[in-house]
Amino acid sequence: MTVQARLNWYEVAPNGAKALFGIHHYLLHETGLPEELIHLVFLRVSQINGCAHCIDMHTRDLLKSMAADKVALVPVWAEVPHLFPDQYRAALAWAEEVTLVSETHASDEAYAAAAAAFEPKDLVDLTLTIAAMNAFNRLGAPFRLPVKAKP
Repeated sequence: MTVQARLNWYEVAPNGAKALFGIHHYLLHETGLPEELIHLVFLRVSQINGCAHCIDMHTRDLLKSMAADKVALVPVWAEVPHLFPDQYRAALAWAEEVTLVSETHASDEAYAAAAAAFEPKDLVDLTLTIAAMNAFNRLGAPFRLPVKAKP
């Protein structure tokens, strides 16, 4: 089965794309969050949401700073705690909690764990990172944005 792209959302709605990419720029250039952590969260959120384009892109981004075998284990990060620092594990747990908010309801326990690992501003920026990637995924997946991966 060949998957065809549907619409290029950022060409069809450039002002909407500009707004969303503005958040992306803020996250990468105006927060105190490490770029590697941002890409790690982008990847995990995209894996949960099944956005092939974003999984491909953020895997490539993460491979610039993280070993391939470690990147391959991102979907099972909780089973290999020795591979990820405490703050990264807290970010991944919060990313899953927020992405699956209709199921988790952003529990008090999960919030407390995230709040213990991040200063308030960083926790807000982390949550913006998660929210932004969920928004990108909800455009990339339904419009079937293409991937760069070769067959």
